[in-house]
Amino acid sequence: MEAEADVVIVGAGISGLATSLGLHRLGIRSLVLESSDSLRTTGFAFTTWTNAWKALDALGLADSLRQQHVTLDGNVTSSRITGLQTFEMSFKAKGKHGDHEIRCVKRNLLLEGLANELPIGTIRFSSKVVSVDESGYFKLVHLADGVLPRTKVLVGCDGVNSVVAKWLGFKQPAFTGRSAIRGCATFKSSHGVDPKLNLYFGNGIRSGAIPCDDTNVYWFITWTPSSQEKELEEENPAQLKQYMLSKLGKIPDKVKAVVENTELDAFISSPLRYRHPWELLWGNISKGNACVAGDALHPMTPDIGQGGCCALEDGVVLARCLGEALLKNSGGERKDKEGEEGKEEYERIEMGLNKYANERRWRSFDLISTSRVVGFLQESNGKFMNFLRDKFLSPILAGLLLKKSDFDCGKLRIS
Repeated sequence: MEAEADVVIVGAGISGLATSLGLHRLGIRSLVLESSDSLRTTGFAFTTWTNAWKALDALGLADSLRQQHVTLDGNVTSSRITGLQTFEMSFKAKGKHGDHEIRCVKRNLLLEGLANELPIGTIRFSSKVVSVDESGYFKLVHLADGVLPRTKVLVGCDGVNSVVAKWLGFKQPAFTGRSAIRGCATFKSSHGVDPKLNLYFGNGIRSGAIPCDDTNVYWFITWTPSSQEKELEEENPAQLKQYMLSKLGKIPDKVKAVVENTELDAFISSPLRYRHPWELLWGNISKGNACVAGDALHPMTPDIGQGGCCALEDGVVLARCLGEALLKNSGGERKDKEGEEGKEEYERIEMGLNKYANERRWRSFDLISTSRVVGFLQESNGKFMNFLRDKFLSPILAGLLLKKSDFDCGKLRIS
């Protein structure tokens, strides 16, 4: 069975829904294909930096999310070896693009907020893409259930195992050898954790606790697991939780209580993967009328908290570039075009996606590279590295978090 849509977006994650909503704000209908049977909230929450709030403002979703999450006042870094604070930085300072704004946003609230703004029928669940073919000026998207959508624009927002990225020629993202455990603890009353980015480093382990609101705290641990620890990750959540509690080191009791109060189904463990940044320099972020965004484009380690933020940027920039291509000379209305007109439209789409690719190439390269270096420094082990990080590098690393978030992807307006 064949269906048709102007824009098909593969994946209903952050970048896919942000792109779809951006297009909707411009009057362009899209079809979002999601392989799962519902929105996926894996990861529980993510640090939403200034650049992400700029994107959410452009999408018209920021104010509702602001009301549901506490503002973070600053960054506090401590040694998990000595228990002593090594650095503190306020988030009150102004950046190049105005005041900094940082919160920890619950993933389900973000995804539901994006999805609820879309027209009914935009998201098609249980739609697994298996391959992509050319069909003149269109792309044919083969689904596992036999449905064959034909589209003028194909956007791959299908994560680290992206079918669209593979079609464009990208390799599978590389494994770092590190793993992350992410969880969210829910308290019946106030948790008592300061509204700050609370980070703890030392002996090859990086951990943190960040309040989302008065009763929910997001936490994470990243480290390089042994083969035995990898087995724990896969086989026994209860033992893994106890093991990680023993590895927390000298951190405040109220932060340990966050991990202790986390239900076994409220944390996940996963290996960390990333795309080699140089692949973005010569790889096809777009080709013809197809492109990738989000983790399909720039999977990165979580060390500067920019994966989800960058995905929101992608959505705004891509929607703007596609809007310029699809609405140009159409009086704001979409029309089906064949023959010479179809060719002209295809060329405009190709130019729009090339513009998107050029805007996102170096930004993605920068964030992937910075995150990889910061992660290496934060998790490096040994007395010398622990001393160097605690005494000298903490201010530099903390400053990088703000510097990389001081970015504005722009509005949705079409020039």
